[in-house]
Amino acid sequence: MLPKEPPRRPQLGFIYHPPYRIQGISIAGEESFVQIPELDVVFDIGRAPRSALISNFVALTHGHMDHSAGLAYYFSQRVFQGMGTGTVLCHKSLEKPIHNLMRAWIDIEAQKTPYNVIPLEHEQEFQIKNNIFLRAFHTNHTAPSLGFVVVEKRSKLKEDLVGLPQEQLLKLKAQGQEITRTIEIPLVCYVGDTAWGPHFDRQDVLNAKILITESTFLETEHKKRAHIGKHLHLDDIVKLTQRSNAQAIILTHLSRRTHIGQARKWINSAIDEKDKSRVHILMDSRNNRSRYEQQLAQTTQD
Repeated sequence: MLPKEPPRRPQLGFIYHPPYRIQGISIAGEESFVQIPELDVVFDIGRAPRSALISNFVALTHGHMDHSAGLAYYFSQRVFQGMGTGTVLCHKSLEKPIHNLMRAWIDIEAQKTPYNVIPLEHEQEFQIKNNIFLRAFHTNHTAPSLGFVVVEKRSKLKEDLVGLPQEQLLKLKAQGQEITRTIEIPLVCYVGDTAWGPHFDRQDVLNAKILITESTFLETEHKKRAHIGKHLHLDDIVKLTQRSNAQAIILTHLSRRTHIGQARKWINSAIDEKDKSRVHILMDSRNNRSRYEQQLAQTTQD
């Protein structure tokens, strides 16, 4: 009798919500990273798969190994492949441990890998692209943790000045008067591992066009486990879908203990009918593939 083949690495989850690709692997306790290539950022790093290397920035939600194990490899491979020095943005409590980690690798490898660490406070922002900022906020997990919102900032003429001649606007500006205002557009929110808390009252979280949230526990009898581990339960996802204005809500961090098909049934039976079309499971390869093929077919027709 022939032996069984070794287990294969999980297929990369992929959802296309124009203009962004949401791709990654997120399995509770094993590995989590979610990448938005168009925004040059990967949320958490998992085991640093090849696809994640192209992002210049890692937004690290917390230090649990399934979210951070590949950090040193990410730094190393980016340099090795000529991609430049990688940057991790993280909770301020992780800055020193990350430096310690990289110093340990100097002893192991007998060489020094360049890297950047940028600690962030609650509400602190960092510019990742032109007019695009990554904003950190506190979440509620068993380790110090952050969520992130990617915000676009646009400069608009003040409403009371709309219609004035260009010459008059330039004159007002020369006199030192502020003629523009900044508007913020929350593009993508990634909450990481977290229990329910006041961060789900934030307007930039609720109004993000794409909301990526963990959904670790689905079974009714696992509410207590969710509370102890400071994770979300399906009941929380129901509340969130009722409150969120997101065009797409992407669920991550499901456990292997629940088959994707069963998870989809539980989720569909719990959420409102009007919300079903905008709720997706990152690792639901079959449904996500079918959706993408429909998008391709529509593009061909257009």
